[in-house]
Amino acid sequence: MRGLLTKVGVLVITALLALYLTLTVRQSWLLITGADAVGVGIGLALIVLPALAAAFIARELVFGMQAQRLTDRMIDDDALPVDDLPRSPSGRVERAAADEDFPRWKAAVEAAPDDWRAWYRLGIAYRASSDTRRARAAVRTAIKLERDDRRAPADA
Repeated sequence: MRGLLTKVGVLVITALLALYLTLTVRQSWLLITGADAVGVGIGLALIVLPALAAAFIARELVFGMQAQRLTDRMIDDDALPVDDLPRSPSGRVERAAADEDFPRWKAAVEAAPDDWRAWYRLGIAYRASSDTRRARAAVRTAIKLERDDRRAPADA
């Protein structure tokens, strides 16, 4: 149920962004076609800034869908790590426990650097240790490796 609510929320936000962009482009066009140089500058900014925001949001949506696809494959293969780390009352993983558990996931990547599953598990471990930047990098590596695996010939 939670996944469905998340997807509906993303869909609603994306639809609102599309509506906003449509209205902004319309207003921008009115400013750009005017004779005032300041209006032209504002009109151009009204097009460029929301377009950049839309590009960043699209990038995040693609990342989320790719990561979800890997999660689904890991679930199907019963390959996700067991989530048995202690948690605080708020539900967050206790950082000390996550840090203590981390070396085994790093060692798995060092032992099999071309295994997307190992990289995905490392991303989960980084996230549990509250290192979001490295978690995302590890998951991006997993996405790339898994895509390469799918594209590789079956007899290779």
